[in-house]
Amino acid sequence: MSSRRSRSRQSGVPRITDDQINDLVSKLQQLIPEIRNRSSDKVSASNVLQETCNYIRNLHREVDDLSDRLSELLASTDSNSVQAAIIRSLLM
Repeated sequence: MSSRRSRSRQSGVPRITDDQINDLVSKLQQLIPEIRNRSSDKVSASNVLQETCNYIRNLHREVDDLSDRLSELLASTDSNSVQAAIIRSLLM
């Protein structure tokens, strides 16, 4: 038994089962478009985790890009205009 597992059992932390890990990997597989849209059903857990990391990084980039675009839009709009009021209402 690994020392990590023995420590977790000694500390009273419940150990995650293989079934729980498989279930979580399966759920991730359904959330990630790159994997969900593949014709093959067999994808390794490490591949699912790697694709999940890539997907999250891409989402972060998209959020940053949209934030930059929104900042530019707000900077180019009169703060008292109807457009600015609409943008502010959408952000609330």
